[in-house]
Amino acid sequence: MRIKDYKSVINLSNELRQINDVDILLERILFEARKVVGADAGSIYVTTHENQQEKLLIKYSQNDTLQKNLLPGEKLIFSVFTVDINVRSISGCCAYKKKILNIADVYNIPKEAPYAFSDSYDKKSGYKTESVMAVPLTAPSGKLLGVMQLINNKDDSGNIITFSNDDKFLIEHFSSSASEVLYRAYATRSMILRMIKMSELRDPKETGAHVKRVSAYTGELYQKWAERRDIPKAEISKQKDLIKVASLLHDVGKVAISDTILKKPARFTEEEYLIMQKHTLHGAELFSDPQSPEDIMAAEISLTHHENWDGTGYPNKIAGEDIPISGRIVALADVFDALSSKRVYKEAWEEKAVLKEIRAVSGTKFDPELVDIFFEILPDINQLKSLYPELPE
Repeated sequence: MRIKDYKSVINLSNELRQINDVDILLERILFEARKVVGADAGSIYVTTHENQQEKLLIKYSQNDTLQKNLLPGEKLIFSVFTVDINVRSISGCCAYKKKILNIADVYNIPKEAPYAFSDSYDKKSGYKTESVMAVPLTAPSGKLLGVMQLINNKDDSGNIITFSNDDKFLIEHFSSSASEVLYRAYATRSMILRMIKMSELRDPKETGAHVKRVSAYTGELYQKWAERRDIPKAEISKQKDLIKVASLLHDVGKVAISDTILKKPARFTEEEYLIMQKHTLHGAELFSDPQSPEDIMAAEISLTHHENWDGTGYPNKIAGEDIPISGRIVALADVFDALSSKRVYKEAWEEKAVLKEIRAVSGTKFDPELVDIFFEILPDINQLKSLYPELPE
């Protein structure tokens, strides 16, 4: 059912304000925008910097037609790439001019138009793009946040049609409100990442890209775990948002650990290892006066993400389902990323070795059900991994 009235757009904007995680918000913005105008597909890009140049990075791609060919719960996998911000491409031109582009048929773009359409995705997927509306997402200050592309508007009979002036009107209002909410979410993430930066200055293992990847993996693992339990979709969405934001701070307690231990290039002594373990307690203590659900969960994750399924972890040696699901999930996400990533003291493990290790410690270190889920959604995990590469040194 298509939403075609201004009141509904306002209600949607109010719903978006309840979301704090940037990635969940981006995916939801794209989904709801497509719903507003009846678009069969779409993609959303965010601004990023590559070689000291501002570019667009694709974050999400959605396609109802192609999704029907997937198994239930399976997600559409797409290539991760960047786009130059200039007039030569549709999304780049939209970003460059900060204006909506409404194109009736991308295979018949007027010769005077400065941009062109690349049919590489169509050839690869077997999907034909026709009508496109590209929409800039800008902060209240005018700063470009990204670009949303809505693809193949459909009428009630399923025929592809051009996006109308009414569609443009609705999307202008929706994107304005959505951009404001997105800007707020970016501000929240920026504040959290500043705390992470403090940890990164102390501990070279704790990078911004690492915690973003852990957060992303955590969200997907939680969603699949919750779906297995038939938890209502609204509750899954709420808790996924919560756990993704809180998991960003899983190791923030390391700021209280001495440099002589934190940056030691050799194996810890038994005494040093016991001191290092206290970062879980220090992290939980930072949230001892909780002001929000995020604070409560951040404390829970900080305290329990080094507990082991068999009770041999730390700091409290709790086991099995006595470990909160948030801690069990972050434990798996954190170790997977640590093993997969290059650090100053080690090279990244080969994927085959990482996966072998995770299977080997299922039922001892990790919740075996979560390990099963991890391998079930491994294509999604690898997709997320590609979205948050380490910045070059």
